[in-house]
Amino acid sequence: MLLLAAIVPPIPQPPSYHHFADSRGCFGIPNCFNVISNLPFLFVGVAGLVFLLSSRGSLAAKAFTLPSERWPFVILFLSVALVCFGSAYYHLVPDNDRLVWDRLPIAIGIMALLAATLNDRIGPEAGTRLLPVLIAIGAGTVLNWYWSEQRGAGNLNFYVVVQFYSLLVIVLLGVFFRSRYTRGGDIYAALGLYGLGKVAEFADRPIYALGHAISGHSVKHLLAACAIYWVLRMLRKREPLQGTMEEAASRSSGLP
Repeated sequence: MLLLAAIVPPIPQPPSYHHFADSRGCFGIPNCFNVISNLPFLFVGVAGLVFLLSSRGSLAAKAFTLPSERWPFVILFLSVALVCFGSAYYHLVPDNDRLVWDRLPIAIGIMALLAATLNDRIGPEAGTRLLPVLIAIGAGTVLNWYWSEQRGAGNLNFYVVVQFYSLLVIVLLGVFFRSRYTRGGDIYAALGLYGLGKVAEFADRPIYALGHAISGHSVKHLLAACAIYWVLRMLRKREPLQGTMEEAASRSSGLP
C-alpha cells in the first residue's frame, strides 16, 4: 500500500480545492454553511464518548466482551468531535495551513475505525494492539503531505492511498470474516453514508446550483456525521454472538 504511494508520481494539493461553491456569510461567519455544518460532528462525537465512558453504561458494557475493545472507538469519537473544530477552523479561511488541522483528526479517526474492525473480525485484541501504530501512520500521512507542501513539492499520495485502502480493508474484513457481534452489517451502512458524502463533495457546485440552498460540501459534512452516528447506533444495539463471551473468558483466564 505505502509502496504504491511511493512509486506513483507526486500529486500536489490543487489550489482550486479551497474554492468552494458556497461562500456566503451569515451571523458574521464567513463561508457560514461550510463552517456550521460541522456541528453534527461535535454532537455525535460527544454522544459517542458519553456512551463509551459513562460509569452507568450498561449498554456499553454489553457492546464489548473485553474493556480494551472500547479504546479504538474512544479514539474514533474523540477524533470526530475534533473534526468539528478542525474543519470549522479550515473553512473560515481555507488554505493548506488550516487544512492540516481538518485532515489530522479525519486520518486518525479512520485508523481507529480500522482498529475497531480488526478487533471485531480478527480478534478482540488485534486492533487494540495495532492502534498506536495505525494512529501514527494516519497522522504521519497528513504531516508528510503538509511538509511536502511547505517544501514546494506537494505530495498527497500517502494520505490518499492510506485513507482509501484503509476503508477498503474495512470492507474486505466485513466480507471475509464473521463479526463477533450482532449488527455486523451496520458497518456497510456507515461506509455507504460516508461514500455518499464523498460523492456530494465532488459534486459541490452542481448540488449548490440546484437551488443555492446548500452546497455539496456541506452535504458531505452532514452525511459523514450520519455515518458516525450509524456506528454509535450499531454499538448501542449490538450484542455478542453465541460463543464470543466464552472466547473472551478463555482469553482473560489464559486458557488455550
